[in-house]
Amino acid sequence: MENFADIVILLISSVLVVGLFGRMKLPPILAYLYVGLLIGPYGLAFIDDSESVRFLAEFGVVFLLFTIGLEFSLPQLISMKWIVFGLGGAQVVIFTAVVSIIAWLTGFSFAASFIIGGTMAMSSTALVIKQLDDQGELNAAHGKTAVGVLIFQDMAVVPFLILIPIFSSTNQGSMLEPLFFALLKGAAMFLVMLAAGRIIIRPLFHEIALTKSTELFTLTVLLVIIVAAWATHFVDLSLALGAFLAGMMLGETEYRHQIESDIRPFQEVLLGLFFITIGMILDLAVIKELWYWVVPVAFGIILGKIILVAALMRLFSSSKRDALRSGLVLAQGGEFGFALISLALSSNLILINESHVVLAALFLSMIISPFLIRFNGTIVGWFAERGYWGETRRRARSNNNEQITSVAKGMRDHAIVIGFGLYGQNIVRFFEMEGIDYIVLDLDPERVRQARMAGNNVCFGDASRFEILESVNIEKAGLVVVSMTNFNSSIKVIRQIRDTEIEVPICALTKDDTYFGRFESEGVTEIIPESFETSIMLASHCLPFFDVPMSRIIRYSREFRKNRYKQLRGFFYGQHKNKEQVANSAAKQLNTVALGEDGYAVGKRLEELDLRSIEVTVTGIRRRNIRVPDPTGDVELLSNDILVIYGSPENLQKAELFLLTGK
Repeated sequence: MENFADIVILLISSVLVVGLFGRMKLPPILAYLYVGLLIGPYGLAFIDDSESVRFLAEFGVVFLLFTIGLEFSLPQLISMKWIVFGLGGAQVVIFTAVVSIIAWLTGFSFAASFIIGGTMAMSSTALVIKQLDDQGELNAAHGKTAVGVLIFQDMAVVPFLILIPIFSSTNQGSMLEPLFFALLKGAAMFLVMLAAGRIIIRPLFHEIALTKSTELFTLTVLLVIIVAAWATHFVDLSLALGAFLAGMMLGETEYRHQIESDIRPFQEVLLGLFFITIGMILDLAVIKELWYWVVPVAFGIILGKIILVAALMRLFSSSKRDALRSGLVLAQGGEFGFALISLALSSNLILINESHVVLAALFLSMIISPFLIRFNGTIVGWFAERGYWGETRRRARSNNNEQITSVAKGMRDHAIVIGFGLYGQNIVRFFEMEGIDYIVLDLDPERVRQARMAGNNVCFGDASRFEILESVNIEKAGLVVVSMTNFNSSIKVIRQIRDTEIEVPICALTKDDTYFGRFESEGVTEIIPESFETSIMLASHCLPFFDVPMSRIIRYSREFRKNRYKQLRGFFYGQHKNKEQVANSAAKQLNTVALGEDGYAVGKRLEELDLRSIEVTVTGIRRRNIRVPDPTGDVELLSNDILVIYGSPENLQKAELFLLTGK
């Protein structure tokens, strides 16, 4: 019962703290670390840092390495080889070497120094990718660079996983022989896993997929992970290395995406438990005494990575702006740093008191990092306007603006297309067929180069800046097309256009109706929801099979567009939501309410109920198996009516309670 009480305390604390951190837009990793600090032996002492908890938490790292292996793609590595192996390799090697030397000079052993160096060289894959994705910067130059460096860092963990057991089982004078045998065992395990994947695993998963049993499929994935982890542990290598190899093996199969989906809940829960155990290790009393070490080390990690990554990117011919933004994005410790320190502690390679400074510094750097990532453009912009760099940047900006101005010179009633992705390129083809003047702004320099060579009027420029909009003659434009599907990127551009107070029509693309209202409130003239237009096209191809005249289909399509897709809005999400729907809990959706015999709304007219006051719309009524679409306000509700209502999840709950009870 004592263990049961520990589990209850751990779950309650996790739910409350992770929820609170989520509202503050802080990463869950920090929340789990704080939970460990709060309930661990050095906090409120609700839970002891027991071996059983540690053993279970270690599987969080196992599942994380499995996911990394699953996403390991040789073609992707080849396409990004200069960033991954060149920039990423240089960053890990140089940072590890510098920190290792500093640690060794301050009195740490060679093994401890090397592990500390590797620990601090790692950045947080989970934190960086999640926040860049939220900010719509994953496909920007600094976003792509960060992803490339993170890929190499994830790969670089594997040699450390091999080396830590060697450090713990031998003296420093006889490293070569055990290292050779460890690499030999690692290569042998790789070949065994590869052979097993082709001969056993792929046919096994094929047979299991034929059973169409989700439970059996998930159990088999768990079995493969645990057996692979046990196999590497059996030959004195780490559990996590086996999981990584298993992920690589399964990543080459056609079941990769299903496996990733099935395993994610286990990974996230166990990884959360792992970070909680790391938080339990941190002794606040010791950290308070050693704060004069913790703060400099944390800022050393941040400043060291900013300077090193920026310098390396300049060597790779990147712009100063992209170089500094990449440095800011990668300037933190990472989850693998905690994993390596945990393994080093369990192998007695580093003392618990020594680990406090490193862990606390990593923790502090990860607390600061979300703000550096969120405001990376603002920070770089501030530096860019000062000193020699500011003058150089102003000249470069002026030259770029002049180039854009020369392209747009003489244009009137032209189209300005923001973004030259798939949709941007397709709309430009229509403009060219009709002889409509256009100019395109895009932030991908390689795409701009290729498009200009092909003869398209495409320029490099950030449309969220006023001077760029001036350069494309926005005051004389006939239309602006925002062809990006990322909401955050689109809304920046739309707000800047409207801030100019120029009355130019704006057509904006969006994935669905999630942000429809936001675009309307920002003054977008025409909103084109990708999912709605696809639905209309699907219907136009399907209805002719039922002898529906094309003229009627065209009329339906016109009515839907005229009413701004009102008839198509709303969606029954069911049990399974995609990531974007889960993240946006305010997304409007459909729900049904059965009034029964004595519901409060029975006998009342819709206009009496005034559901619009809580921002809920009745889109239909089902009465005696007959569906009444878009009922008017004078419709009286009868017993056993089923109402189809549309609104946000929170407002739908209020409406259902009101319709049934009047409260």
